[in-house]
Amino acid sequence: MFRNNYDNDAITFSPQGRIFQIEYASEAVKQGSVTVGLCSKTHVVLVALKRNAEDLSSYQKKIISVDTHLGLSLAGLASDARVLSNFMKRQALASKMTYGRPIPIERIVDQIGDRAQANTQNYSNRPYGVGLLVAGVDDTGPHLFEFQPSGMTQEMVACAIGARSQMARTYLERNLDAFAECGREELVTHGLKALKESLNQDKELTIENASVGVVGVSKTESGKNKLEAFRLYDGEEMAPLLERALAGEGVKAQGGEEAQVESMDTS
Repeated sequence: MFRNNYDNDAITFSPQGRIFQIEYASEAVKQGSVTVGLCSKTHVVLVALKRNAEDLSSYQKKIISVDTHLGLSLAGLASDARVLSNFMKRQALASKMTYGRPIPIERIVDQIGDRAQANTQNYSNRPYGVGLLVAGVDDTGPHLFEFQPSGMTQEMVACAIGARSQMARTYLERNLDAFAECGREELVTHGLKALKESLNQDKELTIENASVGVVGVSKTESGKNKLEAFRLYDGEEMAPLLERALAGEGVKAQGGEEAQVESMDTS
């Protein structure tokens, strides 16, 4: 990659007002396999395409459960995502021990944003080379947030990050008006269809290379909201979801070609 006098650290601006190490970290996100998030009035869904570094290795984990009401998906360096997810787990546990309640989604997203932004003010640190989609439910309802290596965070109705994510975003923009009223199964279906849009023509979604995370709320008989805890669907659990979402499109329940990986460190 092109080098210059302004990319030796993450605190020096170029004459054009750019911080090159942040741009390099954002490039790591673009090289990672695609992940999609969608939010309705009752549920949040994360859908991710997994990669394996080689035929002899297992697929890298793309969706991580943080707490019963909170989870995330990643695009970029999986090791950086592990550091951030462990930090989020500690903050979620601290909230329960200190205040006796789950941590609000916006607060925990702001905390990882502050942590990432601090790396751009310290010569000895580097930006996190990972982008996150954070999905969760709190007292104000379901939320979906995007986290970027610069430390910027924003709430989204739907979002896609990673390689070829523009194809998925086009699908999301085309169906945006339908998401608000979608239930759990409908939202998962939209997520898998958006994920399929981002694949090369010779690739297919399978139970091995796709995973889904869902969290939401439902109404009890008394009319109160009841938390549907964050649940990760992986492996054989993906078969009925794929069959329902992509019926008639030649979905392969097992096997199939996997997305080619460009680096062992990006997922």
